[in-house]
Amino acid sequence: MVQYNFKKITVVPNGIEFIDIILSRTQRQTPTVVHKGYSISRLRQFYMRKVKYTQQNFHEKLSTIIEEFPRLDDIHPFYGDLLHVLYNKDHYKLALGQINTARNLISKIAKDYVKLLKYGDSLYRCKSLKVAALGRMCTVIKRIAPSLAYLEQVRQHMARLPSVDPNTRTILICGYPNVGKSSFINKITRADVDVQPYAFTTKSLFVGHTDYKYLRYQVIDTPGILDRPFEDRNIIEMCSITALAHLRAAVLFFLDISGSCGYSIAAQAALFHSIKSLFMNKPLIIVCNKTDLQPLEGISEEDMKLVMEMKAEAMKTVIGEGGDPLNDEGVLLTMSTLTEEGVVSVKNAACERLLDQRVELKMKSKKMNDCLNRFHVAVPKPRDQKERPPCIPQAVLEGMAKQQAAEKEKRKLERDLEEENGGAGVYSASLKKHYILNNDDWKEDIMPEILDGHNVYDFIDPDVLQRLEELEREEGLRAEEEDDDFEMDGKELTLEEQEALAEIRKKKSLLIQQHRIKKSTAESRPTVPRKFDKERKFTSERMGRQLSALGLDPTLAINRARSKSRGRKREIT
Repeated sequence: MVQYNFKKITVVPNGIEFIDIILSRTQRQTPTVVHKGYSISRLRQFYMRKVKYTQQNFHEKLSTIIEEFPRLDDIHPFYGDLLHVLYNKDHYKLALGQINTARNLISKIAKDYVKLLKYGDSLYRCKSLKVAALGRMCTVIKRIAPSLAYLEQVRQHMARLPSVDPNTRTILICGYPNVGKSSFINKITRADVDVQPYAFTTKSLFVGHTDYKYLRYQVIDTPGILDRPFEDRNIIEMCSITALAHLRAAVLFFLDISGSCGYSIAAQAALFHSIKSLFMNKPLIIVCNKTDLQPLEGISEEDMKLVMEMKAEAMKTVIGEGGDPLNDEGVLLTMSTLTEEGVVSVKNAACERLLDQRVELKMKSKKMNDCLNRFHVAVPKPRDQKERPPCIPQAVLEGMAKQQAAEKEKRKLERDLEEENGGAGVYSASLKKHYILNNDDWKEDIMPEILDGHNVYDFIDPDVLQRLEELEREEGLRAEEEDDDFEMDGKELTLEEQEALAEIRKKKSLLIQQHRIKKSTAESRPTVPRKFDKERKFTSERMGRQLSALGLDPTLAINRARSKSRGRKREIT
């Protein structure tokens, strides 16, 4: 749908970056080493190749810039005038002209120095000519650095322009600032235009899309326009004027009849009459907005007279399209974007008017006449008074009867029930109504939970919490009794038993102390290798004594340790 895509324009480097890109590419893609044995003809070819390659890279890069930027004379007048308003087409053409001149100069420099290199008589002379050629090319690029920077700024701004198709169905919204244009486009499209209670919130063109009768319509929100001379209008207002002048669209002129925008109806009417020449041959609708604050019937007689004058001007566009001069429906409409009253009717009226105009224009075109010449509609004329009803075969009639009967007996689907009972979100389908039970009244009963084939409810004890508390209490009592049995009292023991208990407790405390001492000393650490056993504490004799104390024969272990400690001698066979 979009004919012009300015986002695909390649980035324009500045002067220094441009030179770095080209020279580094030349250094990478061409030979860099000159050997002593090279003949003078090979040296000439070596440096000529570098000059030619550099010129080709400059030429390709500059040609890309010239070709990708649009030519104002070749694109649609809407975009041509819009670019002129935003960037001044004289500066734009001058910058592209300087790029073209630089491209030709670099080609001429390369051609001249290649001729000189053909007559180079030494390595030093050839190298000097190559350096001079590349230096002059870089000087040319440095001179056009301001033009490159300007074109990069233009490219960035053009990439942010809205994608407007000048040839599609378009609805154009215009009027004074702060009259509700952006609120209207937000209501009928998915556009998200900033809306604020002050003038000139919208500073550029915004585009949204809406559908009507299965056709896509382009809706353009233009910045506000003030009633002042053409020469005094700024760039923001000129964007709106450009769109009104060049786009074939249905125009919605918004009128704030409440005066809350800060401008009276008289001022808005003056603006309408000053730009009405831009409405020629376009469907025009006067939209009275903010009726929630001030209804149309409640305005003064003077303001009503101004509104009627604007309506009369809008009727001229209807007559120009070949419409009925007595039918003023869809010319003056009222709405409120706050309450959304009348928003859809305004959109439908604009789309309908635009569709009728486009169909009328196509019917008048030569292409349509060529198509109509290929068709012939035969209308039979009665030759007598005999009636000849349409003949429908009996088999077809029987098939139609069966189809109608089948439609009557058609089983209702869940989708049909959903539509009858309030739609999605209101109707909830029942999954139990198809259960096969002995009694249909049982279908909506709450079903018990089943686990392993048993009904969980049959095993529920209503006094389970009370019994759980009793069990916990009983377990606590048993634990206390066991603690009492373990910790003996000396009162129930005899004197000898008390002395034995004291000895046991004393021995137990000593063992605990010894364990803590061992744990804190180096004895509890693992056995270390011999190279760390400098004091020779870990010997085989000590191991034998420890094993003997445990009742084990240490002979095999000592022999094994001694055999491992001896170095292995190499045997010569």
